Amino acid sequence: MFLGSRDEGRGQAAADKLAAGGANVVMVPLDVTSDESVADAVQLVRKHTDRLDVLINNAGAPGNAVPPADATAEEIHSVYDTNVYGPVRVTHAFLPLLSAADVPRVVMVSSGGGSFAVMADPTQPVSKMHELAYSSSKAALNMITVRYAQALPNFKVNAITPGEVVNRKYTATDMNNHTGQLTVTEGTDPIIELATLGADGPTGIFIDRLGPVGW
Repeated sequence: MFLGSRDEGRGQAAADKLAAGGANVVMVPLDVTSDESVADAVQLVRKHTDRLDVLINNAGAPGNAVPPADATAEEIHSVYDTNVYGPVRVTHAFLPLLSAADVPRVVMVSSGGGSFAVMADPTQPVSKMHELAYSSSKAALNMITVRYAQALPNFKVNAITPGEVVNRKYTATDMNNHTGQLTVTEGTDPIIELATLGADGPTGIFIDRLGPVGW
């Protein structure tokens, strides 16, 4: 496994923890907003393997929760650089290694906040969080997922939200100051599901740990 991390110290600590549990892990310094960093990451992975079975685009920036009326292009751009351009930059760079796999899989870590169905539902708490950058960036990521899935028929390209949309729950992480109701392990259930799909698995879908999520 290759563990990408913008913070090399924290990344290595996480890799060491996984290795202590028996995993074969290589920490890869990676800043998804940097073409140079992504290119270096590809070269490092190539030193260890000639193919990549799974790519999980997990990097995310929450933005500053700036209300739409106050949001500027600069605020939007800083969030899109990680949440939209980042997955495109990384996926494009790793396509050759992914193409060498028998069943290449790409998992985009999106959000219920990127779902038009969720945001249009007044009973969903996230619909009342009046910000612009994060939710629109995740909506863009969802469309990117669909377009990759359509254009790469030999790949399994799917999106997940680490929550339970129907139960209005989300995962406790650093990004939300650990206010979520689900554990990280629960939140990653759909990532594992899509990362381990077989050749007959679906592509171009959006799920949480309980099943399909409306776009």
